[in-house]
Amino acid sequence: MNRRYAIAAAAFAALLLAVTAAKILHVPISYVPWAAPSARAIEQRGPLSDGEKATIDIFERVSPSVVQVAVKSAASPLMGDEGQGGGGASGTGFVWDREGHLVTNNHVVANGSEIAVRFASGEVAQVDLVGRAPNYDLAVLRIRSVRELPAPVGLGSSSDLKVGQAAFAIGNPFGLDQSMTSGIISALKRRLPTHGGREIANVIQTDAAINPGNSGGPLLDSAGRLIGVTTAIISPSGSNAGIGFAVPVDVVNRIVPELIRNGRVPTPGIGIVAAGEDVATRLGVEGVIVVRTAPGSPAERAGIRGVNFSTGAVGDIITAAEGKPVRRLSDLTDALEQAGAGKTVRLTVKRGSDSRDVDVGIIDIDRS
Repeated sequence: MNRRYAIAAAAFAALLLAVTAAKILHVPISYVPWAAPSARAIEQRGPLSDGEKATIDIFERVSPSVVQVAVKSAASPLMGDEGQGGGGASGTGFVWDREGHLVTNNHVVANGSEIAVRFASGEVAQVDLVGRAPNYDLAVLRIRSVRELPAPVGLGSSSDLKVGQAAFAIGNPFGLDQSMTSGIISALKRRLPTHGGREIANVIQTDAAINPGNSGGPLLDSAGRLIGVTTAIISPSGSNAGIGFAVPVDVVNRIVPELIRNGRVPTPGIGIVAAGEDVATRLGVEGVIVVRTAPGSPAERAGIRGVNFSTGAVGDIITAAEGKPVRRLSDLTDALEQAGAGKTVRLTVKRGSDSRDVDVGIIDIDRS
């Protein structure tokens, strides 16, 4: 009892001392037993920073032109989320022109029997597949009808990009529409294998968060211009790990008009089977090792020779195209694509210690 009394007395003394001090210092004290606390006053934050304003402006200008792409597969009547095990696929697309064309990734729509898009306004529209380019993981859709089409996303250039400059991605990760992420361009001139069995050259790498569902969406610069189409990530878990890739806009701007005109894009080639880069590295070879040539192909007619399978001797090695070094297969395919099917390319070919220049015709190997 004495201990309890001492504690109570000490508490009362402390309260009395506080009240006395408050009176001396003229500090008002008010206390209402059991009163509910009132809401605190909101502090004004002041103006937004210039960087915040710029980011907000990009989103408000571009996001209405970004759509969610939902695909129903032939095997299932349900729409699903990309990578989530649903009945179909879900990705992103964006308005390309005033005629109602949309751009997305080929892998988003490749297996779809029916495709619909949802705009930022919530309006849903059915679309038709205009064309696909598996070698570039690009596809073009066209809206059947919509009341009012948002403005096309402005085009930038990927030829003058610098590592370190800002990058912004708008898309629908995991089906969460109208999401914006930001980061920087982490690297340039990456090479990305596609479902078409080739490689896209000069691919943009970014650390802006890209997840399943972002595929086919726009990658933007700080002016809100399109610099790439997000297409893939590298991640053991399948989620963002800070390494995302985008097809460069200079490639997109070359492929999309071709898809709109013809529904397909030629695959330029000369009719060779090339050895992998690992083989060339093991042999200490810089260039494309020709394994064999297709019978009757332009390469065979030009006298290009592959590996001698009887002796194992290496045949021809392509070291340059139009005077530019060819160090890997993507260098060669890039040169062929720049020239186009139906044209001729001058190749520098090394056989043993001798080099020679040969003119080789370029064909559309998909139709040969």
